[in-house]
Amino acid sequence: MSVAERDGSQAAPAAGNILAVNNIEVVYDHVILVLKGVSLEVPAGGIVALLGANGAGKTTTLKAISNLLHSERGEVTKGSIEFDGQHVHSLSPNQLVRRGCIQVMEGRHCFGHLTIEENLLTGAFTRRDGKGAIAADLEVVYSYFPRLRERRDAMAGYTSGGEQQMCAIGRALMSRPKMILLDEPSMGLAPQIVEEIFEIVRTLNQKEGVSILLAEQNTFMALKYARYGYILENGRVVMDGDAKSLTENEDVKEFYLGIAEGKRKSFREGKHYKRRKRWLA
Repeated sequence: MSVAERDGSQAAPAAGNILAVNNIEVVYDHVILVLKGVSLEVPAGGIVALLGANGAGKTTTLKAISNLLHSERGEVTKGSIEFDGQHVHSLSPNQLVRRGCIQVMEGRHCFGHLTIEENLLTGAFTRRDGKGAIAADLEVVYSYFPRLRERRDAMAGYTSGGEQQMCAIGRALMSRPKMILLDEPSMGLAPQIVEEIFEIVRTLNQKEGVSILLAEQNTFMALKYARYGYILENGRVVMDGDAKSLTENEDVKEFYLGIAEGKRKSFREGKHYKRRKRWLA
């Protein structure tokens, strides 16, 4: 039984967008301009991919949404971010978590000295609905991640990379989120484990109605599960569209998937093409 079903509500996505990022600029140390007019939308109950190479600005975009930039001397200097109908600029990361927006950081970031179950329970820290509800949600997490049930008493620092990534996503689910910002879930994992994790993410989206903004370098895998995608380059959105059209786009296939004219190419052989720039007023 899903969280939504236990609450007596439906997991079907609501109409409209749960997240709207409008023409934001992000500056670090009052000098370094990292994001330059980034706009994107995430529909309620949808999966949206944020694609691009390392350093394109994906993680910065997620941290701007979750208000985690200040710890790195960064700030949004222009534009607006609206989550679930409210501007987030004045909200702390803790307040955003309480409102249902939570980020799963790149690199998994489990508490290595705590057990898997203790890590999961830290995700419910902001909740005030009682031990019974938290215990019920813990069982839901274990139903999605059976491997975590088997390893529930193991120290997280001694588990595999895949198990730690599952733990990080499960911990986010324990907060009963409306939206998860998922940063590079495939990083450093074997292809079989990546496939398993993405299947679970899609199931969470379908059964729990959790919206997902997925920042990912693995373009092929991200577009396989997302419904819409944005491609970032040097802090700008240079292309966007539904997942099918991006997958079939010749430029995307050659530059990001290494495929040209039906043949797979190495990155070194990939040509530099002129990308359509998107200038936002």
